[in-house]
Amino acid sequence: MSGIAKTPEPPYYAVIFASQRTDGDKGYGKMADKMVELASQQKGFLGMESARDEGLGITVSYWDSLESIKIWKENSAHKAAQEKGKTEWYKNFALRICKVERQNLFEI
Repeated sequence: MSGIAKTPEPPYYAVIFASQRTDGDKGYGKMADKMVELASQQKGFLGMESARDEGLGITVSYWDSLESIKIWKENSAHKAAQEKGKTEWYKNFALRICKVERQNLFEI
């Protein structure tokens, strides 16, 4: 997925995941691609935006409800990726869940 997600009119929810990676890939790239594919198949998934430079990565996923977010969090493949993240891939990370109440989109 690339570019700006095409989300519906609010309200909906955003999950903001900010992270700093450890050195080396250690299977991260392959798992990240798998998680994007799997998340996009989940009920309630609305879209995703992601950016990473040498130090900081930020991924924002959009969901129709808090229940959809909870179900994704409990997905077994996602839980396995979360554990790998804690033990191998991330120096640190932050996860924030927000309700989107207003949006302004601009397209040419």
